[in-house]
Amino acid sequence: MPVPVVPADLRGGFLLAPGIAHLNHGGFGACPRPVFLAYQQAQRDIEAHPSAFLSRDYDQLMAEVRDRLASYAGCPPASLVLVPNATSGLNAVARSVPLRAGDQVLATDHEYPAADLLWAQVCGQAGASYIRHPIPLPADLAAGSPRPGSDVADSLFSAVTPATRVIFISHITSVTAFLMPVAEICRRARAQGIMTIVDGAHAPGHIPLSLDALGADAYAASAHKWLCAPRGTGFLHVRPEYQAAVLAPLVSHGSGAGSTFTGRFRWQGTRDPGAFLALPAAIDFQRSHHSPAVRRRCHELARTARTAVSELFGLAPCTPDSPGWFRQMVSARVPACDDARVRARLLAEHGVDVPVRSWNGQALVRVSAQSYNTEDDIERLIAALARVVPQEPPTEP
Repeated sequence: MPVPVVPADLRGGFLLAPGIAHLNHGGFGACPRPVFLAYQQAQRDIEAHPSAFLSRDYDQLMAEVRDRLASYAGCPPASLVLVPNATSGLNAVARSVPLRAGDQVLATDHEYPAADLLWAQVCGQAGASYIRHPIPLPADLAAGSPRPGSDVADSLFSAVTPATRVIFISHITSVTAFLMPVAEICRRARAQGIMTIVDGAHAPGHIPLSLDALGADAYAASAHKWLCAPRGTGFLHVRPEYQAAVLAPLVSHGSGAGSTFTGRFRWQGTRDPGAFLALPAAIDFQRSHHSPAVRRRCHELARTARTAVSELFGLAPCTPDSPGWFRQMVSARVPACDDARVRARLLAEHGVDVPVRSWNGQALVRVSAQSYNTEDDIERLIAALARVVPQEPPTEP
């Protein structure tokens, strides 16, 4: 179906450099003009009287931000704390889990590489094992699943053993860019007494989010990606029964005896809170500009990219053509190539900014469709891939 035209106020609503097809919103986000202005105004307010702001106004203003974010994410404010990004939140939780020798942390082979490094280190220190269970790409799974994602959950739970203490899962995978059946996985894990920790870096602003309904025991997310907040903003949600064990990355004010979950994260040393104070503006922008129609348009752009890349190279898609598997971000197979050189050439020679990465021996291009993108961006990507990819042989092992 034709992709609706992007409104002019959305095309010009971001500070992105002209002349580039920006197709990597899922990487580092992009801050809209009104949100960036709110960020700058917060910094000006702080600089006008730093001592008064940070010693008198800070707690109340940050509590208000946390309340707004908790309402947006669908959880009580007492279960949510502000952190710089999903990685910070995951580190806080992973380093607080009381693992013992012989325990297992179960994940998939689709997780973010930095998270793999975190769990490998944490498990190694405890004498536990980090298990990366292979999950085929959705399009490669057996057909006939009764509902989207049930086969993924079945495959993951086939690897559960009596030693499994934690299941770690992405809400939306980074490299392969597909929606995981997180609610089902959390429900099954709770029934078996297994803790669930979710990497939600790509979820806020991308898909509807209700953390209470999702049921994860711990959920860490970034707000600078699809929620379009300034970089340096994220949150960590922890269910009440696990909060006492989760320590803040830094021991500072609020970490004394009898401290609460929110109290331990309240003050992590002196830092610039301006980005956090712009979070309400990001939520307002999301609600006023990213209507269901805009989300559908972005999904149609992602669908167009998925189909066009697959047809260009005659390779099967990574995911079925369904919003149950992907929304505004999608990965597609490309021929084996030097992925780093391809990405560099796409930008330098064709003005296309898009990640090309290797996953399990397959080269993938990941396309993010945000409200500022157009069909021209996708056409430019396809033309560039046709010129660059066949010329780049795979990197020698």
